[in-house]
Amino acid sequence: MFSKNISFKNFLINKKNLKVKKNLNFILNEKNEVINSLSKSYKDSFGKKNTKHLNRKLDYRIIGMGGSTLGAQAIYDFLKKKIKKKFIFVDNLKASENKKEKKNLNNLIISKSGNTTETIVNANILIKKKDKNLFITEKKKSYLSLLAKKLKAEVVNHNNYIGGRYSVLSEVGMLPAELMGLNYKKFRQLNNLVKNKFFMKALVSNVESTIYFLEAKKFNSIVINYDEQSTNLFNWYQQLVAESLGKEKKGILPIISVMPKDNHSVMQLYLDGFNNNFFTFFYSHENNSSKINNKLVLPEQKFLKNKDINQIMFAQKKATEIVFKKKNIPFRSFEIKKRDEKTLGELFCFFILETILIGKTLKINPFDQPAVELIKKETKKILL
Repeated sequence: MFSKNISFKNFLINKKNLKVKKNLNFILNEKNEVINSLSKSYKDSFGKKNTKHLNRKLDYRIIGMGGSTLGAQAIYDFLKKKIKKKFIFVDNLKASENKKEKKNLNNLIISKSGNTTETIVNANILIKKKDKNLFITEKKKSYLSLLAKKLKAEVVNHNNYIGGRYSVLSEVGMLPAELMGLNYKKFRQLNNLVKNKFFMKALVSNVESTIYFLEAKKFNSIVINYDEQSTNLFNWYQQLVAESLGKEKKGILPIISVMPKDNHSVMQLYLDGFNNNFFTFFYSHENNSSKINNKLVLPEQKFLKNKDINQIMFAQKKATEIVFKKKNIPFRSFEIKKRDEKTLGELFCFFILETILIGKTLKINPFDQPAVELIKKETKKILL
């Protein structure tokens, strides 16, 4: 268990790799802004003065791509029951849906470089004169910095040393969290986690097992997700892992399976198909889920009587784990006991540290994405 809020069971396969623990110590001790953003010592570049011009009576729209929006989306969905304000996320180009809202909005336009094509296009089409705007971008001359100046909008500095997929606990994720009415400082849990012997041991063992899977030609990391509110958490995780580790002919392919729907599609393949997968089970214990109407239960389904959705899904999860264990299919398991900022912060910290540590052990740079830049250059050539 990481903490009282998260129950964690690691892969049963554990192959020692002496480099992993050594690399973890190096990562935690080096001067790295990504790691610093996970801790309480991180200095935010925003305050109330940056957001006072926003109209708190209006809904919020976040315009960005990839890591500029995925972290905030994960926070919004995971903690939705605590959030009273409505947030709209524009994170792709959709020609048929890029229509202007009739009502005014608070816009948060986010791009590290300030020159992301899709963000520029969406901002151009969607922003209205009476909207309230706030930009998060690097302090340099760019399209967005010039647009912010033209609109006389506030600009919050995007940390130059933190790439989008690692930025969730920096201004990029924490400013939206503050606007959501959340205590954003509670997300930064690294200080507590490094003192937690179980967490540190679980992290090292987890990465050792993952390296073993990769050496055994198991490249697919499949998330068996039983929690609808965590869909965007794993979309964030997917980008983090794929973009950080997919280089030099190496990497992990993250695949997200929505349960129990995928029991009726890809589960047959997972159980009886090719053998190059390892799995993550994810489940959240919920109260007040919908209950079965006993009057409509037929005798053949009497086992459903007095059950609610949460109980049924948990039974399905446990049953699937039992079958995986019998078939010697490698998996780890997360169970969420309570939804709050601290819990989600622990998950963010775990997945970020895990990814960086795998990259370090594989001797690849987990912080760049050189291949993607090629597509950006070719796109501009075609449009010129």
